[in-house]
Amino acid sequence: MKEQSQPIEPIITDLFSVTLTKDWDVTLHMTPLPIIMIALILLLVWVGFRWFAARRLTDFEIEGAELGIGDYKVSFKPNETDRQIAYSIWVELSTRKIGLPIDVEDDVIAEIYDSWYSFFGVTRELIKDIPVSKVRNDSTGKIIELSIEVLNGGLRPHLTKWQARYRHWYQGQMEKREDASPQELQKKFPDYDALCADLLTINNRLITYRVKLNELVRG
Repeated sequence: MKEQSQPIEPIITDLFSVTLTKDWDVTLHMTPLPIIMIALILLLVWVGFRWFAARRLTDFEIEGAELGIGDYKVSFKPNETDRQIAYSIWVELSTRKIGLPIDVEDDVIAEIYDSWYSFFGVTRELIKDIPVSKVRNDSTGKIIELSIEVLNGGLRPHLTKWQARYRHWYQGQMEKREDASPQELQKKFPDYDALCADLLTINNRLITYRVKLNELVRG
């Protein structure tokens, strides 16, 4: 008859005990306290994560009047998708004439319009590439709507009013006056002062938009 395994000196603490027999059988006895402690630690980690996320998703506001798209305020809590969208648009604004200060003495208006037109196309493509599942988020939907409104409410009215008229006049003048520089020639446009005033107004709004997007990215 096999001799019954006899326990050797157990390892005992206030939280658990471990008994090792001569046959190397291990028995673990644990009080409920360690389980409760582990659950509390996991709960604290979860609460801490939610608190950090809440601090990260602080309200971000943009005044519509600053961008020429109305007197309302756009407010939302940006997430990482929003920041990625904002970063992509910010890069376009920062590397094209559209989001940089215009110098009417040295810059060529026709080239400015080319830059604005390109920005339209690039922004449309950026927005189209955003997954529909992301667009359903309230904050992502708002930043997309804001970007579209900047195009349609900010840029489009100026382009509709001035671009075709100016380009038609400019092309005709360039064919007649090959010796004049573009900067000299554009000053002879009949409504040059009014065009430049509107151009600079839009430019300042787009610079504000670029600054706001940068704040959103770094927020």
